[in-house]
Amino acid sequence: MYRLLVADDEQDTRETLCHSFPWESVGFTIVKQVNHGLEAFQYLQDHEVDALLCDIRMPVMSGIELCRALYENKMSPRIVLLSAYREFEYARQAMQYGVRRYMVKPAAYNDIVQVFTELRQELDAAGPAVPVQTQPADDTEHTGEDPVIARIVSFVKEHYRTVTLQEVAELVHMNASYVSAYFKKKTGQNFSDFVLSVRMENAASLLKNSRLKAYEISERVGYVNAKNFIRSFKQYYGTTPGQYKHE
Repeated sequence: MYRLLVADDEQDTRETLCHSFPWESVGFTIVKQVNHGLEAFQYLQDHEVDALLCDIRMPVMSGIELCRALYENKMSPRIVLLSAYREFEYARQAMQYGVRRYMVKPAAYNDIVQVFTELRQELDAAGPAVPVQTQPADDTEHTGEDPVIARIVSFVKEHYRTVTLQEVAELVHMNASYVSAYFKKKTGQNFSDFVLSVRMENAASLLKNSRLKAYEISERVGYVNAKNFIRSFKQYYGTTPGQYKHE
């Protein structure tokens, strides 16, 4: 595995990128996350890494300033610049410091695969990867809760009436098919089944605690057709909404 340092001042973007993409599949392991260029430079003075994924616009020290500092100090990790800004000027400035790779935020799944597969092949040609010990990817103690999954769950619970897989994919800056596979891997449950469970639990709560009719509850939990709601409810709970209410 090659060692990758990630520098981005946007915490949500950084954590999503670090925790959502299967870095091992392209030959990398994230050894550190930092908030800005100066933190990255300080880390690189004491630690060797093979690659740096770095946002261009950051406080304290920008990505371009970091590239220049590394170039002037003859520190040579392979650098991939990441930015929401498409101006060629940024890429042109970075090229004078030896940077040849650039991705636009939010980085698409296929773009990351392509860029880092090529980078791994380049590193392979230069010499084998040095074995590394994996470290936590951030400065906080892990609680065991996946931040991407937590964000998805929270979003679904708030927007369960209308939520779609595509909306969730855009929320966490991931490819929709990858979100589906990632959610299944981490939770053991299909995304659609999770949405259904949230809708059914809310429907059951309304049946217990309100005087709403089944067709009214159907609308409240996101069903256009009451018959579909009744069928789904019976499949989920083994009883119709009316029977459930009376029980």
